[in-house]
Amino acid sequence: MKKTKDAPGGESTLLSRDKSIIRISLLGIAANVLLSSFKAVVGFLSSSIAIVLDAVNNLSDALSSVITIIGTAYANKKPDREHPLGHGRAEYLSAAVIAVIVLYAGITSLIESVKKIITPVTPDYSAITLVILFIAVFVKIALGLYYRKQGKKLNSDALAVSGQDALQDAVISASTILAAGIYIFTGLSLEAWLGVIIALVILKAGYEILSRTLSEILGERVHPKLSADLKRTVADFEEVHGVYDLILHNYGPDKYLGSLHIEIDDDKNADEIDDLTRAITRKVYAEHGVILEAVGIYAVNRSDPETAAMREKVMEIIYSHDYILQTHGFHVDFEPKVLNVDIIIDFQAPDRGAIFDDIVRRIGEAYPDFQLGIVMDIDASD
Repeated sequence: MKKTKDAPGGESTLLSRDKSIIRISLLGIAANVLLSSFKAVVGFLSSSIAIVLDAVNNLSDALSSVITIIGTAYANKKPDREHPLGHGRAEYLSAAVIAVIVLYAGITSLIESVKKIITPVTPDYSAITLVILFIAVFVKIALGLYYRKQGKKLNSDALAVSGQDALQDAVISASTILAAGIYIFTGLSLEAWLGVIIALVILKAGYEILSRTLSEILGERVHPKLSADLKRTVADFEEVHGVYDLILHNYGPDKYLGSLHIEIDDDKNADEIDDLTRAITRKVYAEHGVILEAVGIYAVNRSDPETAAMREKVMEIIYSHDYILQTHGFHVDFEPKVLNVDIIIDFQAPDRGAIFDDIVRRIGEAYPDFQLGIVMDIDASD
């Protein structure tokens, strides 16, 4: 399906999003390079390992922003023969690279802090040192809140991650001010120990970023709101009696390709089905920016009393078990004798296979003359 300029998720919208991400990332690079430079100078002059590590952390943030720009630019490349669905997933890879950088910064910070615990160095704070640290706290808070807001608005994991990291940096800078105050008033140096805490905070952030990004790369469950809204759009068609089996494949933020099944009366002809499925794909794309590559059909016979009686009996057998989330696609063909139904069993069930086998056995005993087409479907969306 060709994207139109004004459609949700269209090319003009994507270009605007990418430009915004790049512009915001450039702002972050400038702020972090300045902060890192000032902190590095102050840290070395005052012999403060905590401030030096804080500077290194800011420098890693600047590098993260550079990677965000590169990832966004690559993700915006047009589809080609090798990547017909585009390069949008590059944004997830850039977030993973950022996570690795954060983890590396955390490990090196931890090593340096441990060295300072073993071989202590007495810090020497000055008024300018404290002023720069206070400024850094306010700058990082403002930058973090802005990044987080824009990351949510633009659906950019890289920006959201950078925003969370900036807010953590503000906490780190504030802790170095606290350590300086304690040293000035009590003579007790907590520099190296604070460095350990900073390193652990950085490592935790890196681990969380990497875990979240890998989860997205592996393929996550469809977001409940998107699933509900999309199914409601399809269910609004008068001919549709039910919407099931929604599966979406993510090819970058806001880039979805998927499929679903609908239940319709079994007396519809090919032309009517073709018109309906085309109308559904157009409406879903226009309202949600999701490309449906396939709309499967479940034919429903709602008028035959014998079929209705069989449905009631089969449902009684299925729902006698716990952990049954849904059934759909029930259809009986009396010539030849075939009974079809799909069953969704909760992933929380202790033994999904045993439940399914028992259902198949009992339905087979109830209708021994029928060939069974019973499928244990995937609980892929709400």
